[in-house]
Amino acid sequence: MAKFRRRTCIILSLFILFIFSLMMGLKMLRPNKATFGDPFGLELLPELHQQTHLGKNLDSQNNDKINSETNIKNLKSVEITLKPSKASEPYLEELRPLNYYLHVFYYSWYGNPQFDGKYIHWNHPVLKHWDPRITKNYPQGKHNPPDDIGSSFYPELGIYSSRDPSVIETHMKQMYSASIGVLALSWYPPGTNDENGENTDDLVPTILDKAHKYNLKVTFHIEPYSNRDDQNMYKNVKYIIDKYGNHPAFYRYKTKTGNALPMFYIYDSYITKPEKWANLLTTTGSQSIRNSPYDGLFIALLVESKHRYDILQGGFDGIYTYFATNGFTYGSSYENWAGLKFFCDQFNLLFIPSVGPGYIDTSIRPWNAQNTRNRISGKYYETALGAALHAHPSVISITSFNEWHEGTQIEKAVPKRTSNTVYLDYRPHKPSLYLELTRKWSEKYSKERAAYAFDHELPLS
Repeated sequence: MAKFRRRTCIILSLFILFIFSLMMGLKMLRPNKATFGDPFGLELLPELHQQTHLGKNLDSQNNDKINSETNIKNLKSVEITLKPSKASEPYLEELRPLNYYLHVFYYSWYGNPQFDGKYIHWNHPVLKHWDPRITKNYPQGKHNPPDDIGSSFYPELGIYSSRDPSVIETHMKQMYSASIGVLALSWYPPGTNDENGENTDDLVPTILDKAHKYNLKVTFHIEPYSNRDDQNMYKNVKYIIDKYGNHPAFYRYKTKTGNALPMFYIYDSYITKPEKWANLLTTTGSQSIRNSPYDGLFIALLVESKHRYDILQGGFDGIYTYFATNGFTYGSSYENWAGLKFFCDQFNLLFIPSVGPGYIDTSIRPWNAQNTRNRISGKYYETALGAALHAHPSVISITSFNEWHEGTQIEKAVPKRTSNTVYLDYRPHKPSLYLELTRKWSEKYSKERAAYAFDHELPLS
């Protein structure tokens, strides 16, 4: 009898334990949208967590799409998170906020038959030397894509079109992954273009929209279009601000005086006489843009030492150095940056040194090998970034995101070999090497700048 009672107690205890376990299990399986908190373990799934964070920056349509798909994709997201990441894809969710004092020069001039009906810029011609005796020693003609392109590197995205929305999106993701806050878009006014391309002003709205999705800002790098002068510059700045100035991705920089102003990089500013610039950029100029709704920060390109005083006379607000070739020009030589920063401080100018991962343009200028700067597996880039930080600049600019012709890109490149060409690549490192180095130095610059700077940038909300 005692044995029977003992057996009954054991069976009853096991039954109660089973019922308790079942109830706890059902409780754990609550729906994702339960009112008492996030789904269990969400904080352990960085991809889901980052999707939620980024969703705040998307337009309402994308927000609705993400919210409606969250539940049905939970299991897929778990599966993706547990898999090792692709070597060339740094995780967005692991990154810190963007650095809006770090700018990168961006080019939207590439085209291919699928989107443009023909190749644009990838088939760049081989440029002639100014001395015909030197020119005759090198091949002539145009490159012949897709295997033969006007670059010493080959893009991971292939021979893309700048009109491809998926390419623009990928570019923004890569900049975001590198903690770059601002892209300086190469820009020609409507109806004008560089001699090897076509006008791309119609792409600006898409670029702004895609940039906004990743909290990036867009400023304009005004190219030396035909007959550029004070009068048409006023019209073109007015055009940019009127058409794009209200977009949330339009970049403004907040100065020490508290003014939030658009910024314009002026490439080859020195080819226009300072008297012409003074008409536009001084308060007494005949075409003065100062203290008007179209006022801004106008950044001149400094190549030679003597340009400093032309820049002052012209009424510019700062200088940048563009070229990614240490020693090529006075402005691009690291040893001169401390002196240039001192000069800028004396006259209340912004100093924006330009750094780059290397330089090689022999695919389009085969006679220019003396100006090649080897990347040395990222060491050249890090040396440049270290020199820039040492100068305590207002902003650092990167030459470039995707100027493939001159081999200054930080965009992902991949190994490629054809019967006639072996393209350079980033091995033994992965294609994202220069994005990762940029992120590393962006974070370092952000911390150091906070310690010495009093002026700050104000992104539009």
